[in-house]
Amino acid sequence: MRQKIVAGNWKMNKTLEEANILASEVTGMVADEVKGDAKVIFCVPFPYLLPIKNQLGNNTRIFVGAQNCSEHESGAYTGEVSAPMLKSMGIPYVILGHSERRQYFGEDGKLLAKKVDVALKHGLSPIFCCGEPLEVREANTHEALVKKQVEESLFHLDADALKKVVVAYEPVWAIGTGKTASAQQAQDMHAVIRTHLASKYGQAVADTIIILYGGSVNAANAKELFSCPDVDGGLVGGASLKSRDFTEVIKGA
Repeated sequence: MRQKIVAGNWKMNKTLEEANILASEVTGMVADEVKGDAKVIFCVPFPYLLPIKNQLGNNTRIFVGAQNCSEHESGAYTGEVSAPMLKSMGIPYVILGHSERRQYFGEDGKLLAKKVDVALKHGLSPIFCCGEPLEVREANTHEALVKKQVEESLFHLDADALKKVVVAYEPVWAIGTGKTASAQQAQDMHAVIRTHLASKYGQAVADTIIILYGGSVNAANAKELFSCPDVDGGLVGGASLKSRDFTEVIKGA
């Protein structure tokens, strides 16, 4: 059985005080109300990584992740944050290739392959994002695009390295729009990704890879989405910013 993961991507939201309150509320609710064994990750803005990690203490269920890291290990790159820095703080996860990074900062497959490599080199588990915008979906070329994204950034890895990567499929047309892929659409694309991984690494390896769904996951649709055979949890945006909503999403896993 693959581990269920529910990761909250806080993006560029919350003051430090608000972040501390949110983390505290979710932690308490999860401890009191959530019976399953899903792993929870708070992917928080860089300034909040240590404060939230320290607040969690030795929590064995909730972890902290970064939202990005540089492809460089050190150097004259003002404003960047490196994988060794994250490792030095004991941060286990980092989101790479989120659609917003691709769209606003021009991150492509070749760059993301470098970021995946440097993250893995320093013991971080990348949450690697892939997915298609609306025009690609409407042109019915979404499967080809997502396969290409996976190939460009992950297919250079050996099987042992790949097993440390969490994949997150995010239909870009369903992020922050209120639109959500149907459970069947999500399952179909997750199956496409897993089958594509199997074509390179074999079915046994592909069956171990955790694939999350990210695209307007909320309390109302989480359970149906997460019950799909190839959907192993979610990368949650807006709903992760409200403690009650995020807790209900976690329950769906």
